[in-house]
Amino acid sequence: MFEKTLNERNSIKNKAEATNYNGNSGKTPLRRIANRFQHNNSMDTIFRTFLVIHIIAGTIGLLSGTINIIRKKGDKKHKLAGKFFLYGMLTVGLSAFVLSLMHTNYFLFIVGVFTFYMAATGDRYLSLRELRTTQKPKLIDWILTISMLLFGVAFIGFGIYHLINGENFGIVFIVFGFIGLRMVSKDIQNYKGKTEIVNYWLVAHLQRMIGAYIAALTAFLVVNGKYFDGLIPNYLLWLLPTLILLPLIIKWTKKYLVTKENNA
Repeated sequence: MFEKTLNERNSIKNKAEATNYNGNSGKTPLRRIANRFQHNNSMDTIFRTFLVIHIIAGTIGLLSGTINIIRKKGDKKHKLAGKFFLYGMLTVGLSAFVLSLMHTNYFLFIVGVFTFYMAATGDRYLSLRELRTTQKPKLIDWILTISMLLFGVAFIGFGIYHLINGENFGIVFIVFGFIGLRMVSKDIQNYKGKTEIVNYWLVAHLQRMIGAYIAALTAFLVVNGKYFDGLIPNYLLWLLPTLILLPLIIKWTKKYLVTKENNA
């Protein structure tokens, strides 16, 4: 019995190793990493553990984020719910990154990177209110920004690679890559104190936190799309959070934004 099981596991392992270099499932770097984790009982246990953590953190983040979107901003309850949202989204981002590597999922990989970056920088901007005068960004700020810079460039390169190989999902990588580089550009501009926006920190906090919420809500709707089958078209699930919340970002940005001219 034991010998038979061992032979079966060795057979599976050999097939997995073959796909790393010869099959479709092993022709991209992300898939090759994922293949190393698959077909292993202990890794399956780790995967399920991270999945449970991901679901719990996502639930906490979505609930606390919804509370902060619909209620008064800036009071103690807002700050308390904001802490739950922040740590929920950071956990979602990290766990999504790990899960996407263990079982190849490009969408989850992108969501993980952007959710973590937007939540982390959105929170950090609350501590960077004097960059236009004497304050300097800390090491953690540069780490977050440079990491997004590297991911942005990698996403664009990875997207081009996929398009060359006839995979249209490469377009998604390219789009998100340019979005990431755009945010990096804003970070560097703010870090150097060259922004025209006086309360840049509040605008960045607002945009990044809602952006993280949109990413998490989109992932939730897409993953659970089977429950909306026949009620909501699949493409609309991808767009719905952005269609609903983007106007709010624009509205609140205009409401709170203060430029040098307005402040004169």
